Amino acid sequence: MNVTERVIVEQFAYWEGAITADLPALTEGTVVVVGCGTSYYLAQAIASAFNIGGRNALAVPGGEWARRASAYLAKRDDVCVVALSRSGESTETVQAVDYSRKNGIRTIALTCEKGSSIDVAASETVYLPTHGEEGVVMTSSASLMLIAGLRLAGADIASSITELAQKPLAQLGAVDADFVNGRGHFVYLGAGAHYGIAAEGALKLQEMSLSYAQTFHPMEYRHGPISLIDENSLVVLLYSADTAAEEAKLAKEIQDKGGKVIGLGGPGDISIPLAETGLARVIEMLPALQVFGERIAQFKNLDTTAPRHLTKVVVLS
Repeated sequence: MNVTERVIVEQFAYWEGAITADLPALTEGTVVVVGCGTSYYLAQAIASAFNIGGRNALAVPGGEWARRASAYLAKRDDVCVVALSRSGESTETVQAVDYSRKNGIRTIALTCEKGSSIDVAASETVYLPTHGEEGVVMTSSASLMLIAGLRLAGADIASSITELAQKPLAQLGAVDADFVNGRGHFVYLGAGAHYGIAAEGALKLQEMSLSYAQTFHPMEYRHGPISLIDENSLVVLLYSADTAAEEAKLAKEIQDKGGKVIGLGGPGDISIPLAETGLARVIEMLPALQVFGERIAQFKNLDTTAPRHLTKVVVLS
C-alpha cells in the first residue's frame, strides 16, 4: 500500500471534524460555489444540494467567475460565494474571491490551510484539518470539503457515514485486474448531485492512471455517446435511489453492447450496495471512487504519488 492509498484508507479519522465544524449562517439569495479541478466537481454536487434544499445555486469554475461572472449570473446583487480550495492558494479560486469581495459579495472559504491566501481574502473561513501526508492527488481533503459543503447547503450528515463509506471502499478496492484487463475506455455516469461526483471519479482515474474517461448524465448517455461502447469499455454508474430502475435498464443496454458495468447502489457486473439514499450517498461513494483510480494505476504500474504533469497547487505566474 503506497502513501496515496494509505491516505484514502486513513481519511475517516478526519471526517468527524467536518461533520461537527461550526458553519456560518446563510441569508437569503443565490449561492455560487466556485473551485478548480476536484474542488469544482465538488462544487457541482454542493450546488445541487443547495437547489434540492430550496435555495438557488450554481457551480462555476473559479477562473470563470473571476473573469466573466456575467456569463453565469445576470444579477449579482444578492449573492453569496462559497469557495473551495484545499491549499487556499489555487490562483483562479483566490481570484474569484477577490473579484467577489471587490464587488461587495459575501465570500465563505472552505479550506484545509489556515492563513492561506483564500483564508485572508474571504469574508469567513471554515477550516478543515486533513491528513498530513496527502499528496498531489486530492482524496481526504476532497471528502472533507464535500461534507462541509453539503452541511452548509442544509444536508443532515450523520457520524455514521464514516463507517458506511468504508464498505464500498473495501469492495471496489478489491477489484481484480482481470476485470479491467483490456478496458481502455472508461465512462462515469451520475444524475443530479451525483453528476459532480461522477466527474470527480473520472478525474481521479485520469490523474492517477492516465486513463481516458468521460462523464455523462445517465439519461443523456443514449443520445450519442453510447455509440462508443464496445468490449473495451467499463462504465461506473452512480445510481440514484429514485431512478435506479431506469438506470438499471441503461446498465443492461451497456452490457449487451459489450461493456462492463460497476454499479454503485444498483446492478452491474460488480454491484456495490449503498446504505444512504439522500445527499449523504455522494459521500458514501467518494472514497470508493478514489481507491478505484489508485487500483487501476497499480495495474498499470504507475506511481500516483507523482502523477504526470501535475502539482499539488496550481499557481499561475
